Amino acid sequence: MSKRTVRAAAVVGFVTVFLLGWALLYPSPDRKNIRYVLWKAGFHTMASDIAAGIMVGDVHSERLVLGKTREQLRHRFGYLQTLAQASPYQQLCYSSSGRIGKEVLFIRSTEWIIVFDGDRATDLVLCKG
Repeated sequence: MSKRTVRAAAVVGFVTVFLLGWALLYPSPDRKNIRYVLWKAGFHTMASDIAAGIMVGDVHSERLVLGKTREQLRHRFGYLQTLAQASPYQQLCYSSSGRIGKEVLFIRSTEWIIVFDGDRATDLVLCKG
């Protein structure tokens, strides 16, 4: 075997061991899980409900939302609920969030509230109850 083939095999082996170790070290649901990290970067698909749940522990979750349009957010998270479609608990969260009168959407059926100013998301609020 040539040196080039050995190097290529070594690189592939290292990358494989690295990714396998990463997956074992940070199983789902964890903000450091390889699938979540790749989903955030746009390289992997992930169930939106699982991703929204993992976002709770992600200190930079607002980066996924702020500045995005409704269409971009629908593409990333699937469906978004309006205040009228929200559950009573979500509506209670909204009323105690200090964002009354603001235009909001909820990420799926989660406690994440996206606040809009015009066409863009300007705030992401997690309702803790």
